[in-house]
Amino acid sequence: MKNNVVKNTTWLFIFQFAKIIFPFITLPYLTRVLTTDTYGVVTYVKTVMTYMQIFVDFGFVISGTKEIINCLKSKNQKNLGFVVGDTMIARIILGIIGYVVIVIVSLIIPILRENLLFTILSYTVVFESIFLMDFLFRGYEKMNVIAIRFILMKVLSTVLTFVLIKDDSNVMLIPMLDIISSLIAIMLVMYEVGKLNIKFDTTDIKNIWSKLKDSFVYFLSNVASTSFNALSTIIIGLYLSKAEIAYWGLCMQIVGTITALYNPISDGIYPEMIKTKNIFLIKRSLKAFMPIVIAGCIFAYFFAEMGFRILGGDNYLAAVPIFRMLIPMLFFGFPAILFGWPVLGAINRQKEVTITTILSVSFNILLLVLLIFTDSFTLINISIVRVTTEFVLLLSRLIYYFKNKNEFVKGELS
Repeated sequence: MKNNVVKNTTWLFIFQFAKIIFPFITLPYLTRVLTTDTYGVVTYVKTVMTYMQIFVDFGFVISGTKEIINCLKSKNQKNLGFVVGDTMIARIILGIIGYVVIVIVSLIIPILRENLLFTILSYTVVFESIFLMDFLFRGYEKMNVIAIRFILMKVLSTVLTFVLIKDDSNVMLIPMLDIISSLIAIMLVMYEVGKLNIKFDTTDIKNIWSKLKDSFVYFLSNVASTSFNALSTIIIGLYLSKAEIAYWGLCMQIVGTITALYNPISDGIYPEMIKTKNIFLIKRSLKAFMPIVIAGCIFAYFFAEMGFRILGGDNYLAAVPIFRMLIPMLFFGFPAILFGWPVLGAINRQKEVTITTILSVSFNILLLVLLIFTDSFTLINISIVRVTTEFVLLLSRLIYYFKNKNEFVKGELS
């Protein structure tokens, strides 16, 4: 079991690192070959697609993974085929609905309406993600398939981006290259699925609807977090200067990149927690990684000025105090993630995970509104609010854990 966790976490680290590094490779190139307006369209559409991806995933990465693990534990191959088949049908239905939604949204929002073909092609990449079946490989704990597939897909689209995209006239190639690379990734995935000897089957529409209802709580949690980030940015954009928006954006990009590295640990532990429900795995992970998190926080504080000078130049040094104020987020963030799906989710407390997310989001919005009405809406105060929100998220999840701690297995791992 220990080897499985280490292997899965390692591959998920590679996967997460690839997700971080590839956008940074193409970003400086695209901003130079495309005009500001065109790159703005690309960025805006990709932001919309983040929401559409959450809709199409609908929490099945969590709920589907859990069902696959349970089937493997019971060695019920026939039921495994039903789970995969019903989940795929449910996601395809969502994907088709997504096409309707994106067309309607495009007719409402001018920037999408003016770039309708680009928007629909970009959504097609989201639709293709249905057939990558991450939930299946996570359930089988074959994280290497997910990581290798993603890396190959991104290497291909990145190379072709540098070769083919030269100016605004080539902008349609951006989603087209992603579509082509996704198709190749799907073929690789189907080859791996064939090796698992799974017989795809479906039950009935009632069971498919039941799966959608079961996954809704996961979807709600994910969309709440994403909506919070978007709403915060919108509010800041309404009340602060463009320079302050730039400072905040750079700070949150750095914080987001660091906290994204926590996800592979959480994702690597999650399947084992579902199978064993052994809280010692969480305690051992905290003991192993929290010293690294603390050391990273100290390093970030003292070397913030050097980092910002490298990333943004002297013009961004005013953001250093803001970033330093946000550093406690990095400390609270790691245990908050662990006590979410890996802990509460492992004992079927999906509702509680979602409640804690929505509670922290609501608390954050309330404090932001309070700052506005008290004329205290500054980046430093917003940073304090953001850190406080992260602490509330951790505290609420710890409370639910202690209320249900008797449901966990205790003792050393074998």
